[in-house]
Amino acid sequence: MRIRIVDAFTDRPFSGNPAGVLLLGPEGFPDDSRLQQIATELNLSETAFAHPLPPGKGADWALRWFTPSTEVDMCGHATLATAHVLHTTSTASGTVRFAARCGVLTSTTDPDGSIGLDFPTARLTPEAAPAGLAAALGAEPVSVHDTGPHIGDLLVELADETAVRGLSPDFSALAAHSRRGVIATAAAASPDRGYDFVSRGFFPAVGIDEDPVTGSAHTALAPFWSARLGRDELTGLQASARPGLVYTSLRGDRTLLTGRAVTVVDGELLVTGSSSMPTAGKKPRDTKS
Repeated sequence: MRIRIVDAFTDRPFSGNPAGVLLLGPEGFPDDSRLQQIATELNLSETAFAHPLPPGKGADWALRWFTPSTEVDMCGHATLATAHVLHTTSTASGTVRFAARCGVLTSTTDPDGSIGLDFPTARLTPEAAPAGLAAALGAEPVSVHDTGPHIGDLLVELADETAVRGLSPDFSALAAHSRRGVIATAAAASPDRGYDFVSRGFFPAVGIDEDPVTGSAHTALAPFWSARLGRDELTGLQASARPGLVYTSLRGDRTLLTGRAVTVVDGELLVTGSSSMPTAGKKPRDTKS
């Protein structure tokens, strides 16, 4: 199996969000257990597996994403990474349609290398802050929204950018507060910094304490901040230790996410079959002269 590791939502290596990408043959996906083993071995926030579909299936490639511990319904950065690999290897060009658990997603690669993703817009539902959320997160929420079935996060608005950047959550406690994770966000401290809002994403419930740059979260951040700022075209900064910019464009029930990606590893995954227990090495023979 050919495997690439791609840094997504960045134009330089060792920044943004790394994703594993494996392009498979037309025979389809291996067993779910094997996909999970590979994702666990890579230990990246997401590993994407894709295989081509025959004509007439409504999409060009089937796409699935796995964290180190589970499969997820939607992932933005690993979709961007997959589109980047398809484009840079001349496997596909222009617009590519992906069939995924959350529906058909579309990527479009421009001549300059930037990639646009067409994702469903999250349906935000305001709700009261759950008991214990502030203590687990380490900050008092200004507002809390549920992000709907495919994302499964809580979107938590904080007082300001400083509060978002300064978070140091209790991850074990935070895991109990959503199906997937918690997105903390606030308006940019200054409009001249090149971004309109800031966020951080914590997903301990699916094996990721903090995700560097979460594309799918921006399908919720885009409508949230567009309503407050009065603009459909926005730039979000995910302020992790490996920060990245996500350009968002709200189109009603669809959200366009735009970013770049860089391949940093291109190699071969040697798969020889699963084993439940490692085999101990043989004891060296006692030799005498």
